[in-house]
Amino acid sequence: MAASSSVKPVPLLKDELDIVIPTIRNLDFLEMWRPFFEQYHLIIVQDGDPSKTIKVPEGFDYELYNRNDINRILGPKASCISFKDSACRCFGYMVSKKKYIYTIDDDCFVAKDPTGKDINALEQHIKNLLSPSTPHFFNTLYDPYRDGADFVRGYPFSLREGVPTAVSHGLWLNIPDYDAPTQLVKPHERNTRYVDAVLTIPKGTLFPMCGMNLAFDRELIGPAMYFGLMGDGQPIGRYDDMWAGWCIKVICDHLGLGVKTGLPYIWHSKASNPFVNLKKEYKGIFWQEDIIPFFQSATLPKECTSVQKCYIELSKQVKEKLGPIDPYFVKLADAMVTWIEAWDELNTPSDANSAKKANGALPAAAK
Repeated sequence: MAASSSVKPVPLLKDELDIVIPTIRNLDFLEMWRPFFEQYHLIIVQDGDPSKTIKVPEGFDYELYNRNDINRILGPKASCISFKDSACRCFGYMVSKKKYIYTIDDDCFVAKDPTGKDINALEQHIKNLLSPSTPHFFNTLYDPYRDGADFVRGYPFSLREGVPTAVSHGLWLNIPDYDAPTQLVKPHERNTRYVDAVLTIPKGTLFPMCGMNLAFDRELIGPAMYFGLMGDGQPIGRYDDMWAGWCIKVICDHLGLGVKTGLPYIWHSKASNPFVNLKKEYKGIFWQEDIIPFFQSATLPKECTSVQKCYIELSKQVKEKLGPIDPYFVKLADAMVTWIEAWDELNTPSDANSAKKANGALPAAAK
């Protein structure tokens, strides 16, 4: 007898990818994503009050961590995980045991392409990650590995193999990812322009990474995907994903890895309050004029052959070069080291196949 037509096809990387979602509310938004997410494993990081019950629609395979779980699993090292800020999502990166991560915010919905078809953002991210990047020489047809594209005349044949892609950075329709001053002067601006392109960010070029629609190869770059110390008790917010983006770009450039940006689009449904955002961003707006030149000039010694070594070296430079600007950067540099220590404790080779730890016992490596 023929197989039932109701059997769902197995999605790409079903057993090799986790979806990480930070939230403070019920996850009703998952209903819209059900056709694309239902067969994947979700890691939900609950921010704020751990006594609040977060409801997840039926049918999803997930584990949920709240602040109590983070404190139990990491012990004193839990201090490196931000509180009351979406930067808490990076805890999900740490406890995942999969090769790939996709992270999305709970105010992001399924977008439609110009034909009106729902965009499978996760599928496009996977295609980006599974094809090489070209950071050493720009291809004017953007991603040469896409169907219908290739390397243009004059592109060196020695560089056409490309390099492994570590990060896929997606974009957003509707509400743009603006800072507070831009929000204030353009309160009604919406992004309606769908650009059908993916490109590699060139080596030596930084970019403002947004964490609301982002995928990465956890094995290649995971230990550097630390979203910093933001939110409650910190003098700055809304720079968490950008901090991670600056760090990973310096490290990817050093290790010969690629970062892609462009497709896929999601529909960003809710503009955050620009006055609240301004309070969070205020110091960052001034500090970034020193932070950006710091990362632009940062170099890593050849002895830094792993992401962890690169990140520890970068933390030393943060303390030395940015510490004099404000004591916060000394605290952040120390947290970067704590993050790596916690990552290595939870991701030792013997722990690779350990049981899930959400709402459960403390993992052996962290006892």
